[in-house]
Amino acid sequence: MKERIEAGLTALGLTPPSQAPSQLAEYGKLLLEQNQVMNLTAITDPDQVVDLHFLDSAALLTMGEEFQGKTLIDVGTGAGFPGLPLKILEPSLSVTLLDSLGKRVTWLEHVCQTLALEDITCLHARGEEQAHQSGFRDSFDFAVSRAVASLEILCELCLPYVKVGGKFLAMKSVDSAAEVDRAAHGIAKLGGRLLPRFDYAIPGAGVAHRVVVVEKVSPTPQGYPRRWARIQKAPL
Repeated sequence: MKERIEAGLTALGLTPPSQAPSQLAEYGKLLLEQNQVMNLTAITDPDQVVDLHFLDSAALLTMGEEFQGKTLIDVGTGAGFPGLPLKILEPSLSVTLLDSLGKRVTWLEHVCQTLALEDITCLHARGEEQAHQSGFRDSFDFAVSRAVASLEILCELCLPYVKVGGKFLAMKSVDSAAEVDRAAHGIAKLGGRLLPRFDYAIPGAGVAHRVVVVEKVSPTPQGYPRRWARIQKAPL
């Protein structure tokens, strides 16, 4: 797994810290072990874990954004993607991994301790509730999400966390144009504006993905995000 990680990072043009490939390989080992008793990922082939989880996450570091020394929250992080690989590859990032399932958060804490990572917080909370808390609202340089929810929903969950001048990076498929169009009204209402998208290919996987980039241009109005049931029933 380590050799495939190293080759993939080189193909992406990344030069990570020397310990990063070993840390990612250990993370992958822990993921596959835990997946036998907890549903963390549908991907169980080690090579595909490297390609579709680690390298997919790492591709965010190639999009021209300055991540060094910034703050990032991964909303609905699940098994830690993309936030945990980003922290491993760019240790100066201050990362918060937020998920609503306590068992996943406990496991992520174990992974972070095993890998001796610092300045990373694993938070058990609901995204639409935590965004109203002081120290979280309008506070992060970046919010990221690789969740399967529609962009309309993701923007309401994630944009409130982003400070003015920061960005929300939504990891999507390359055929997401219609989804982006549907979300445009809500993005503007929440204080964001769409920037040019970033498309990329995952080395060795034959898969292309897209990052929808939303810049925060004004504070999110009070009252957003709404309650989860309301978000689902009436997207912006």
